[in-house]
Amino acid sequence: MIGKLKGLIDSYGEDYVILDVQGVGYQVHCSARTLQALPQAGGAAVLSIETYVREDQIKLFGFRSDIEREWFRLLQTVQGVGARVALAVLSTLPPAELANAIALRDKAAVARTPGVGPKVAERIVSELKDKAPAFASVDPVVAQLAGAVADENAPRAVSDAISALVNLGYGQPQAAAAVASASRSAGENAETAMLIRLGLKELAK
Repeated sequence: MIGKLKGLIDSYGEDYVILDVQGVGYQVHCSARTLQALPQAGGAAVLSIETYVREDQIKLFGFRSDIEREWFRLLQTVQGVGARVALAVLSTLPPAELANAIALRDKAAVARTPGVGPKVAERIVSELKDKAPAFASVDPVVAQLAGAVADENAPRAVSDAISALVNLGYGQPQAAAAVASASRSAGENAETAMLIRLGLKELAK
């Protein structure tokens, strides 16, 4: 099984690159983001590889990092997500942003991917929410609060404060992060008005 290829860029296709490895040209399918980051023809490149073996074909998928390849695998554990959709998601969101979006239950960010509707985005967020925090850079407390809000388990004052900030035009993830920080400084029994006020101060920073 091929796990990594190191060679020279021979040429580009619409969604793949031909990588010349000591005279052998490998066709490697990549996300648009990965293709844009690779050098021009003749330049050296190293790609982490995921090998698909089917009865009628062998297909190689290439990634700039092992983490991107891991997300390619994780995405395909979600019902209705195949290799094409997984690459499309990674073309829209780099691994770090994808992890943060899932950790914060930000379905809208995932749904920005062409070909990924709200239902598929919701499945991605729902089925990978327990795995995303390991890759995410967001505060675990914020991720936990975002999950509680999504599951309708958050304290009423917290939910109302987030809803108020969203109504003011802030995104759900930003509002949840601001209220989480406000709640941490104001205490568990803080009222909605105080959380809104402190949340706005956080958003203004």
